[in-house]
Amino acid sequence: MRLFKKKGINSLEVKNMKKSNKKQIILIIVVIIFLTGGLFLWKTGHILNKITTKGNIFSSIAKSLPGVKNELKGEKEGRINILLLGMRGEHVTGGGLLADTIMLASIAPEKKEVSLVSIPRDLYVTVPETNDKQKINAVYFYGEKKEHNGGGIKNMEKIIQEITGQSVYYAIAINFKGFEQAIDAVGGLDIHLDQPFSEPLQFHQEHVCDDKVFTVSSGNFEVKKNEKGRIVAQYPLCYNHSEECGGAFTLPSGNVHLDGEKTLCYVRSRMTSTDFDRARRQQEILKLFKKKMLNAGTLTDFGKINALLDSLGDNVKTNLEGWEMKKLLDIYEEMGDQIKIKQKVLENSEEGLLYAPQNTTPQQGYILLPRGDNYDRIKSLFSNILN
Repeated sequence: MRLFKKKGINSLEVKNMKKSNKKQIILIIVVIIFLTGGLFLWKTGHILNKITTKGNIFSSIAKSLPGVKNELKGEKEGRINILLLGMRGEHVTGGGLLADTIMLASIAPEKKEVSLVSIPRDLYVTVPETNDKQKINAVYFYGEKKEHNGGGIKNMEKIIQEITGQSVYYAIAINFKGFEQAIDAVGGLDIHLDQPFSEPLQFHQEHVCDDKVFTVSSGNFEVKKNEKGRIVAQYPLCYNHSEECGGAFTLPSGNVHLDGEKTLCYVRSRMTSTDFDRARRQQEILKLFKKKMLNAGTLTDFGKINALLDSLGDNVKTNLEGWEMKKLLDIYEEMGDQIKIKQKVLENSEEGLLYAPQNTTPQQGYILLPRGDNYDRIKSLFSNILN
């Protein structure tokens, strides 16, 4: 009978086993970080390449490395101008590339000041590099028609520079879907309304019936008459079978939480109020979104950042490179809670800088022109707003 003796393990071997296990654990952690970070980097690069007309993820990483000094255009002069545009979106019916929102944001880092000036979409201008007169909201459309994926931003920068006298090097265009998803990505916004808000008309309008969208009969007709006043045709009118914002959009007074859909409806509403009131609401929502981004830990929350990236993709266009976006964010964070925001809406009130001419053609419709029929007063406003 043979006896088998269990082999003993000395203390040195135990230490080596522990070291080996520790290395394996560290290796697993490194692999996990590499995979998640790599996927995030790939996703970021993929989306960045889709939304920006300049640069790529690798050039942005190189310019964001510690010790590499890069300045934004206008930073040395103390003023960084960024054009903000909002629209329905390409391939969306109802004027998908007409800019509903036109706002110039100016950042003065050393002064810790930001100005937001809204320019109404009905301002009548000459489309850049043409003799064609159009409302300014059509300028983006004509630019994209000429040069897809970048021409719209170039066109808008040119016309805004002409109007304001400011150098505009950066622009961001976002469609309705991207805006809605971005609001949801940060968990929505909280606002306080002193009185109930209501828009019963804008999203419940009649149109000539068709077999796709306007299919719910209103019982009314659009009547066409000849020069002698005789009826020559009648077209039945219908409502949209899936009305935006529930048809009649309302919000109660008091503290209100807005998800992406409600926020979009709130900033689009204008028929019961005015286009100028809408611009003020847009500026207020932009301030709330900025506050939520910087003060609520959003930028350190991987899930929220991931959701924000998902909201971009096909919904945002910009000529900012990735490193420039990061630099802007760094500047905003450095400015801290002491930022002063000055807001202005160009309008046609008696003290305003625009007026609505009385004699317009049917093709022109309602348009706005600068007082004095030049942009001198508007340029003066932009020149002094941060002083």
